Amino acid sequence: MLIRRLILITASLLGLWLFWVMLQPAPSRLPPSTPLANGSWRVTEHQITALQVFHLQARVLAREDYRFDRGAQLSPTDLALGWGPMADPEVLRHISISQRNRWYFWHAEQLPIERRQIETHSANMHLIPATPEVANTLAQLEAGQQISLSGLLVRVEGDDGYRWVSSLSREDSGDGACELIWVERLSLIP
Repeated sequence: MLIRRLILITASLLGLWLFWVMLQPAPSRLPPSTPLANGSWRVTEHQITALQVFHLQARVLAREDYRFDRGAQLSPTDLALGWGPMADPEVLRHISISQRNRWYFWHAEQLPIERRQIETHSANMHLIPATPEVANTLAQLEAGQQISLSGLLVRVEGDDGYRWVSSLSREDSGDGACELIWVERLSLIP
């Protein structure tokens, strides 16, 4: 009976610790990057290749931090971002936003704008902070804030065969439509 009680106590404490870990903001520590001759660079066991310059001013619709999936080694946070009509608080009042498993979801009982406008003016973006300053700013962002970010859309190739590639279009939606961004500058817009 004592062994069973110890096992239950240990399991409960482990569960509480895991719950506490999940509530903590994403870590702001970054591994160093090493430039390569071909315009790519290495971060830990990954080669990162620039695909396109990227700049956006947007409203943070939601954020989700990751610690345990494969992408969390480089991109600890996803932001669901909205611009144009999807940055308008009156429009957003009618849309519920959520994120999970590196996806962004929206739902509206009645569409406040056309569906295609929602699809082309919002996206889930996987952010790779390029500097400790960017990582610290990213860790503090909250839904509702307006931001300016710039950097590079990238392709990531892991030494273990892992591959993660950014979308290069704002016209796509669904699987593969997210931007994977090497974020060089990130700031709040007052």
